[in-house]
Amino acid sequence: MAEESKRANNAGKSRSRALPFLLAGIVLTAVAGWFWHQAGGETTAQAHVGPAVKSTMHLETFVMNLADSDQRSYLRIGIDLGLNNAAKHGEELPVARVRDTILGVLALAKVDDLLTAEGKNRLKQDLLHALTERVPDLGVEEVYFTEFLIQR
Repeated sequence: MAEESKRANNAGKSRSRALPFLLAGIVLTAVAGWFWHQAGGETTAQAHVGPAVKSTMHLETFVMNLADSDQRSYLRIGIDLGLNNAAKHGEELPVARVRDTILGVLALAKVDDLLTAEGKNRLKQDLLHALTERVPDLGVEEVYFTEFLIQR
């Protein structure tokens, strides 16, 4: 009987020692689950709100003079376009019309405007508007700057 009492006593002690670790594990699991759910919820919401970009069109880098009469400024810009349709194999994209449209918009840009984040966002909107008007069948949804350099 004394031995059984000792075993029961030792089992109780080991359980009481393990209890804080068990509670900490449960709390950490709950907190991790909450963060995972929050991150997943935001991603899902953004995916439904944003445009349906199914493919991208990469364009060669543009290098050009900017429209500033008082100084010489150059712009080097890389642009990719987010399209709402997947490019079909063997389909020829209207790259010349796209590049011409983009060059027309960039030719009007001024250095002081492009140095601000607001000016860059406005340029993206102007490019998107011009491309949807001039090349509507392409299905441009987004304009991505992959490179942006201004030299004065």
